[in-house]
Amino acid sequence: MSTQLSRKEQSHERIVEVAARAIRRAGYRGVGVADIMKEAGLTHGGFYAHFASREALLVEAMQEASRGNQAELSEAMARRMVKGHSRFSALVWAYLHDSHLIRTENGCVVAALSSEMTRQGDVVHQEARRRVTYLVEFVRSSLPQGVDPEQAEVVTATMVGALQLARTLGGTGGRNLLVQTREALLQKHQPDNPH
Repeated sequence: MSTQLSRKEQSHERIVEVAARAIRRAGYRGVGVADIMKEAGLTHGGFYAHFASREALLVEAMQEASRGNQAELSEAMARRMVKGHSRFSALVWAYLHDSHLIRTENGCVVAALSSEMTRQGDVVHQEARRRVTYLVEFVRSSLPQGVDPEQAEVVTATMVGALQLARTLGGTGGRNLLVQTREALLQKHQPDNPH
C-alpha cells in the first residue's frame, strides 16, 4: 500500500511540475489535460485520480511555479549579495535578468500570466491574486531601509511590466528595456548604491 501511495504522490508531483512549466510557456489556455498527462508520461484517464478538475490542477501548478520562482530568485539574489549587492539591488538584477527573456517556462508566474488572470474562474483567479500578493510582499521585504513600504506595489508592477514588455520586444530592444528599468529602479530606491 505505501508503495502505491508513494508512486501516486510521485505521479502527482510530476503532473504539477509539467503543468507549472506549461502555464508559464503557453498560458492557462495552453494547459490541456491530455497534453499535460502525456508530457508527464501518464494516461489521460488517470487525471481524475489526482485532481478534482482542471482548475484544481491550475491552482497547484501556480503554487509550484511560484515555489520554483522563489527558489531560483533567492539563489540568484544570494549570488549577487555575496558579491556586495544589497538585497534590493540583487532582487532587481535577478528578476530583470536577460535570461528571463527566453526562459519563460521557468520564469515568474505572475509575469507570464497576469494578462490572463482576470479571465479565469473564481478558484484560479483567487490563487492568482495570492501569487501577486506574495510577490509584492517579497519585494516589500527587499526594499532598502528608509524606503516607504508602500513602494513595493509600484516596484513590483514596474518589474513585472518591464519583463512582459521586454519579452514582447525581444532581442536588443528587450535587453535595453531591462537595463533601463534596472537603472531607474536602483537610482530611485537606492541612489547611493553603485550596484
